[in-house]
Amino acid sequence: MRSARDGGDPVSTQPRLLPWNGEAGKPCYLVPSEDGKGYLSRLADEMEAVQLRMGSELLGHARALLGNPKAEAGELRFLANRLVEALYDALRVAESRGERLPLPEEEAEGARG
Repeated sequence: MRSARDGGDPVSTQPRLLPWNGEAGKPCYLVPSEDGKGYLSRLADEMEAVQLRMGSELLGHARALLGNPKAEAGELRFLANRLVEALYDALRVAESRGERLPLPEEEAEGARG
């Protein structure tokens, strides 16, 4: 499918990267409804919010643990693994949202027309 980025349909019909994987760990995409408010779009929005909130909470725990000079290696390894997962989720959300932003020329056309 072509997108507004390559002269095709508007960005709203652009496949959306979902915050979960499909079979065999492959990225999962959704072609949203015209208004972008279908059930799966709303579910994806909610899951992204949960992922970002969990990452923020994990960051608070990380600060506390890293400030503890008695933290054990196993605790730090566990923390590092959870931080990697949270960073992966946050980058995926950023990628998904970035792909849905209009290009500058689309914004200018929308303001004119």
